[in-house]
Amino acid sequence: MVGTSAVIESMSSAVNGKEVAEVRFDPTAVVPELVPAVVKSEGVDAAVNGGGEEQKREIVLGRNIHTSSFSVTEPDADDDSTGDKEAYMASVLARYRKTLTDRTKYHLGYPYNLDFDYGALTQLQHFSINNLGDPFIESNYGVHSRQFEVGVLDWFARLWDIEKDEYWGYITNCGTEGNLHGILVGREVFPEGILYASKESHYSIFKAARMYRMECEKVGTLLTGEIDCADFKVKLLANKDKPAIINVNIGTTVKGAVDDLDLVIKTLEDCGFSHDRFYIHCDGALFGLMMPFVKRAPKVTFKKPIGSVSVSGHKFVGCPMPCGVQLTRLEHINALSSNVEYLASRDATIMGSRNGHAPLFLWYTLNRKGYKGFQKEVQKCLRNAHYLKDRLIGAGISAMLNELSSTVVFERPKDEEFVRKWQLACERNMAHVVVMPSVTVDKLDNFLDELVEARSIWYKDEDVKPPCLASDIGSKNCCCPQHRMIS
Repeated sequence: MVGTSAVIESMSSAVNGKEVAEVRFDPTAVVPELVPAVVKSEGVDAAVNGGGEEQKREIVLGRNIHTSSFSVTEPDADDDSTGDKEAYMASVLARYRKTLTDRTKYHLGYPYNLDFDYGALTQLQHFSINNLGDPFIESNYGVHSRQFEVGVLDWFARLWDIEKDEYWGYITNCGTEGNLHGILVGREVFPEGILYASKESHYSIFKAARMYRMECEKVGTLLTGEIDCADFKVKLLANKDKPAIINVNIGTTVKGAVDDLDLVIKTLEDCGFSHDRFYIHCDGALFGLMMPFVKRAPKVTFKKPIGSVSVSGHKFVGCPMPCGVQLTRLEHINALSSNVEYLASRDATIMGSRNGHAPLFLWYTLNRKGYKGFQKEVQKCLRNAHYLKDRLIGAGISAMLNELSSTVVFERPKDEEFVRKWQLACERNMAHVVVMPSVTVDKLDNFLDELVEARSIWYKDEDVKPPCLASDIGSKNCCCPQHRMIS
C-alpha cells in the first residue's frame, strides 16, 4: 500500500527469546492515506497510481483487482482510553457516507428503488434476528421474525391468487436464491426434466442448471426480448419424451421484456405436454411486483398451471439489503423438506440462516404503501419511462421501451467514464435505464442533457458514427445514420 511507512511505526521486542515486530497504529497518519476521496461530481473516480496517471478500470478473469480497500488493523493498547481508533473509524464511515450519497445521485442503470426511510426500524438493529429453518415451524432459536415473514408471504399469496393452505414459501436472501429454489423444486418434481429458458433470462437460471447438473435448452427471443415460442415449440418437440421445466421471465434483465405466460402454456399443451408433465417457474425479480398494477397486463397467478414465483425485495419495494420472496405450491415442497433436530424445525430452503431483519423491512413497506401505494408508484415509473424514451428519440438517439416495462434501452454511450458515472448496465451496443420510484424527471433531464452534450463531442467528427441498434431493438427504433435516412 502506498505510504505504508508513513502510517505504521515498527518496534522490536523479545518474545520467547525471539525478536518480533510490533505494529503501532498511528491514526493521525492513516486518515489521509486510507480514506478515498469522495467521488467527484463529474463522475471520475478512477484509481490513481504512483505516477499520477489515472488507471483504467478493467475486468480481468482469473485474478483479483484490488483498486482500494480499508485495511483492518489491530487496536493499540491504549485505544480504550484515548478513543483514537474510534475517531478514525468514525471519520472513515463519515467519508464513506458522503461517497454513497454522491453515487446515489447518479444511479440509473440498475433496478433498485432508493427512495425509502426505515428510521422506525432502527430500534431493532440491536438484535441478532435469524429466521433459520421453515417459516411456518418455529425452531428453538427464539430471536426470529417469523410472524412478520408469514404476514409478508400471505400478502404475496393474495397478490398471486393462492390460498394460505395451498402455498409454501420463504423470504430469501436475494432474487437469485428465489430462482435457485424455484428451479430446484422443478428438478425435484421432475428429476429427468429438461430446463427451458430464453437466452435473455437472468444468469442465475443458467447458474442453477450448472449447479444441479440439469440438461438446459436455451430458447431464442424476439426483438423485444421475450421468449420466441416458435423456437420453444421446436425444442419441445425434439424432447417430447422428457418432462419440461420452464423459466418464464416477468421482465428480462436487459430489455425488461415479459414472456407471454399464456402462450408458453398453450405451446406446451399443443406439443402434447399435459399439466402433470411440466413445471413453470416465474422469475418476477422486478416486474413481478409491478405487473399486477398495470392495466391490461396479463396476470401472473397460481390459478394458471405454474409451480412457483419469485420477486426481489430490494428492487421495486426498496429494501436497503438484498432479499426476495419465493412462493411455490405446498404439494411440491415435501420432496425438498427434511427435519433438522438441531433446529427443532423442518428445512426446505436453500440457505440455512436467513436474515430476520429483511421481513421487518418488507412488512413495514407493504403496510405503509399497500396496493394503492404501489399502484401509484407503478404508474409514475411507466409515465417517466415513456418520457425518457420520447426525449431520447427526439434527440436522435436510438431507444426502445417495451409496453409493460419501465426499462428504457438505448444506444450505449461511447465514453466508459460516462457509463460509470451514471452506473449504466450495458450489453453489446445497448445500455439501459431502469426507471424506479426514486428516479425523478429532474434526474432524467440532467442525464439527458449530459448525454446530448457528450454525444456532440463524441460524434463531432463525421467519420465517427453512433452504433446501429437495428439487430438489437429493431430498425424502427434505431436512429443510426443509415436507418434515420430510411425513416
